[in-house]
Amino acid sequence: MQVTFEQMWTDLAPVGRSATTGGYHRQPFTAAEREAHAWFLEECARRDLRVESDGFGNVIAWWDAGSGPAVLTGSHLDSVREGGAYDGPLGVVSALAAVDVLRDRGFVPSRPIGVGVFAEEEGSRFPLACLGSRLASGRLDWASARELRDREGVAFGDVVEGGTSDLLRDVDVYVELHVEQGRDLVDRGAAVGVASAIWPHGRYRFDMTGAADHAGTTRMEDRRDPMLTYAMTVLAANKQARVSGQRATFGRVDVDPGSTNGIPSTVTAWMDARASDEPALEALVGDVTRLATERAQRDGTMVAVIAESATPEVRFDAALARRLAGADRPVIPTAAGHDAGILQTAGIPTAMLFVRNPTGVSHSPEEHAETADCLAGVEALADVLADLAGGS
Repeated sequence: MQVTFEQMWTDLAPVGRSATTGGYHRQPFTAAEREAHAWFLEECARRDLRVESDGFGNVIAWWDAGSGPAVLTGSHLDSVREGGAYDGPLGVVSALAAVDVLRDRGFVPSRPIGVGVFAEEEGSRFPLACLGSRLASGRLDWASARELRDREGVAFGDVVEGGTSDLLRDVDVYVELHVEQGRDLVDRGAAVGVASAIWPHGRYRFDMTGAADHAGTTRMEDRRDPMLTYAMTVLAANKQARVSGQRATFGRVDVDPGSTNGIPSTVTAWMDARASDEPALEALVGDVTRLATERAQRDGTMVAVIAESATPEVRFDAALARRLAGADRPVIPTAAGHDAGILQTAGIPTAMLFVRNPTGVSHSPEEHAETADCLAGVEALADVLADLAGGS
């Protein structure tokens, strides 16, 4: 029995969703994400797709047909903490639905079509986004990846087998469908768009150290409080990003020792920074670092900044983007990172389709796409796959 897009979406939607907030918690290799992974394998079996996996948690389900280099589509199933339903899963469900559409049309591809699910795209558990696709494409070595640790100190090498991957050995082109993370398509009145590029971006850890002391007995002028340095750094980042038209966000902070009646000794905070080009990103991070350092000197604290990840601008294959856009789909940039960006950087011609998000909100339960727009995305993806895979 064929399962429709709507039924697949209904089946997957409850997995990892908070009953109180509606947010999703599908962190890699935890129970909810593994349940979503099992759902994907069941849907692949329903379609008689041959499944391959590697030691990093990546998986591709193949529609074996014809011969020659393969066409790959798909996305990811993991989420950020309190994430939305569509970021990642929409691309996976749409890929399976597109296979169904092609089969309903009687289409027989002249070369294989794969539906992929990459592991740890969000970097929500281990501190590197697109971890699975980096490893599968050779953009990151296993020796480095295995030492990455989550917040509880668990190493990535303790939850996956590791080694090497040849999942992408036959892949000649990759197309990823994704919900838009913004309102560009809303403003244009378009249901589906095509990506032109991904802004350069990075994650930067600010280690701010001072002196722990008593909240009641320590005079204000005698304090070396890293929380003050942190607070002013957040405000500085916000101002610098606003005046330059870029993005800077502090979304995570750890305080030690973390007592209510104590001045902290250490504040560790993570800044996500993104910009329209690499010089602008470098300038933004440099300005925030300079202002944090100047503030630390006044507070009697110290600041160290470490770039935990840095991704340069990615321009998608221009000819492929034009091919996908046709006469009526807008071509737009995105400030969000994706596995597609990693594969493009690795030398695989890559394109992205975006489905309109009426709220413009992402990484939040408010993330949304109307069913009619999702179905338009499925049809667009099916058309693209048919064009790329040839056949009859």
